[in-house]
Amino acid sequence: AAVESDILRRVRTLLRELDGHHPACQCDRGMLRWTLHKKIDQNPSNSSVLVQILVKELERAERGDFRHYIIPLLHTLMYTLIKAPCISDELCSRVYDFCKKLLTLPKPFCTIGLDYAIRLKMERTAPGMLYQRMVISEQSLKSDPFPYKEKIFIFADPELLSEAICNALITDTKAAQVSQSPRACMCYVIIHAMQAALGEGCDVRGLKASLQDMPTSDVEHWFRQVVVAVECAGNEASADRSQHAARLEKIYCAVLSSLQTASLFPPGNAPLGGLQGTPLPNPNISFHLWTEDDQLWKELVLFIRPLSQSCEPDCLSQDLDNFEIQDIISDCECCEQTRFSVLSTDSGIERDLPTAVEEPFIPCSAETEQSRLHRKGGIKKKLSPLENVAFLQASCNGPGAKPLARLQKRPGIPQVSAAPLQRLHTARIVLLGDDRILGRLAQAYHSLRKRETRRVFLTPRLNLQFYYIPVVTGQPNTFAVMDHAATGQEDLCEVARYLGRADPWYESNINTLCHMIPKLAAMPSSPSKHLVTDLFITDVIAYYVRMGIQPVCFQVYAVKIFFNDPAQEPAEDVFLTELRTQVQESISHRELIMTKKKMTLDGPGIDLTVTYRKVVVSNRVKELAMSLRATGLVMKAIPADEAEDLVCLNVNITEIVRINNLSGRSFSAVANRLKTRNIKIRSTEQRPFMVCLDKDSRRAYRNVISVEVSPCLEPSYCLQKTRKFNLHKTEDVGLVKYMPKSLLLPINTFAGVIQ
Repeated sequence: AAVESDILRRVRTLLRELDGHHPACQCDRGMLRWTLHKKIDQNPSNSSVLVQILVKELERAERGDFRHYIIPLLHTLMYTLIKAPCISDELCSRVYDFCKKLLTLPKPFCTIGLDYAIRLKMERTAPGMLYQRMVISEQSLKSDPFPYKEKIFIFADPELLSEAICNALITDTKAAQVSQSPRACMCYVIIHAMQAALGEGCDVRGLKASLQDMPTSDVEHWFRQVVVAVECAGNEASADRSQHAARLEKIYCAVLSSLQTASLFPPGNAPLGGLQGTPLPNPNISFHLWTEDDQLWKELVLFIRPLSQSCEPDCLSQDLDNFEIQDIISDCECCEQTRFSVLSTDSGIERDLPTAVEEPFIPCSAETEQSRLHRKGGIKKKLSPLENVAFLQASCNGPGAKPLARLQKRPGIPQVSAAPLQRLHTARIVLLGDDRILGRLAQAYHSLRKRETRRVFLTPRLNLQFYYIPVVTGQPNTFAVMDHAATGQEDLCEVARYLGRADPWYESNINTLCHMIPKLAAMPSSPSKHLVTDLFITDVIAYYVRMGIQPVCFQVYAVKIFFNDPAQEPAEDVFLTELRTQVQESISHRELIMTKKKMTLDGPGIDLTVTYRKVVVSNRVKELAMSLRATGLVMKAIPADEAEDLVCLNVNITEIVRINNLSGRSFSAVANRLKTRNIKIRSTEQRPFMVCLDKDSRRAYRNVISVEVSPCLEPSYCLQKTRKFNLHKTEDVGLVKYMPKSLLLPINTFAGVIQ
């Protein structure tokens, strides 16, 4: 009773924090969920007690219409259930029935309820299946029944975060991988599957002793046996929980009887030591300092095609530095023999071909690799029809895609079924920083999509997920409009504040890390700080990427920048959060004199012509134009309210209005606000101005005379449409209308946007 009362008190405190009643000690903010799960990890036998309490609170929240409690409680429950050593079928059935009730609610409740109902149905039939799949995929264990692999890539911009923070994160990620060998992870899977199916009848100590004394080959054998048994039971429609338990009991008895050291306790007479917890290993995490523009793409390619043991380490790296993706696909096999251009004596008739003779295997060396990587003239290979279809199918599954209608079969043409590539790899990209690193992510994502349009490689093979953890270090923004004060820390985390308003569980668990990570990095080094069990940041990141499955899609905007020098080519870029303009100071003495005269007559600023499409409820196109004098403008892509449309620009123009009175001429600044998706701005007096994208002073353009902004189109959509039709044609016909039109950047949260 005392344990149940303490757990209930912790859960109620967690719910009060969701209502805005923060704990008295501000250092506990964001740690309530972590301390609750850590307490259960210390005594795993209390997992069933926590699940029972969470189910009661979920049912109470549904009856009382406290919907903002449902998703946090459900995520906490599922995370506890995955790590629990054994949960009864009655309790799982109760959770399963509640998830089915969520199907009658709007999104995201029905989406999350359906996903968890599917998982719970498999877990009820094959206990331990969720834990097993998570460990196999996160640790990239070799398994034929479940061949999926996952990896977490943490990207941080060294120019935005301090060296102390970067070093602390590198130390934590390295410490999280300690004692996580493949052998240990396979033992965890075996022990957890046995205990989940057999309950207290499983001799965990004897099982651990048997696995510890086994050679690695035997551990791999029993691991394969357990994985096959669990996967078969979970995928069979007529499978029964008792049959699965009987099948695992046979494997359990065989493991215990395989070594003489375990014969002291026969399977039937094993001492019952109660339920014991099995650690959930930390996922495979790599930390990267984002120093190159195409570094994200390179890491993803290396994740799909890791360096082979017989190749030189720099071989594929040189390919990545020098060539596009189409060159890597055709040429990155390091052990391939050097090819030379020879005179062909082939007649072109198949029967005249000589008998194929296997060529000897020649490992690559520095000289042969250097000669092979020399670029020779050739024709770029066009996409085959099957590659086009595969890319089209993959694009239609992206954010913003419409459901694909059934294609009609043309008479007289046999239907060819091409087996699509399975996405066996999942890359979870975690961004640490403020809005500026998200601007870099938008650039990298747009570049990646353009690469995939030219030659599809990653799209059909890789499932790409993005996550964002805000971190600010107190550095002021270096770019500010002359009539505005310098933006502070809050302005650098607009995306995080929007996600926190849309998802309270994100606000409670992730946004609290904004100032906590710098504080933890500044703490003096101590032995307890580097203990694997106390790695708070790593544990929170692991929880976020495991349970954050609902994306919030942000519109990426394309900007075309024209310069006052006609010989200079226009620049094309993208931004995610903000575009800001500022009047540029005159350079020459003559321009300075003319500017002072103009400011005396018309006031500060420059004359602008603004042409935009007004956003109306009926979605009708309404072109408007106006001329005004302004000192600058700001385009905000992130709305101040989560109920507003994400695909809309809020433009704030600081207009200068001239006032004539008896005392003379004066000027006043008036805020001119408008909503649009497409806008063109031009300096009518040919006076240049500056443009800064995503609050990043490194992405500032000078001597700008005109700017055009519009929603960025998905590159695959542009390719498919330009092949058959004009890109500027308004109506989409054929397969193009089922493809996503706009380029959306999905950032995962726990709930998405709760309306």
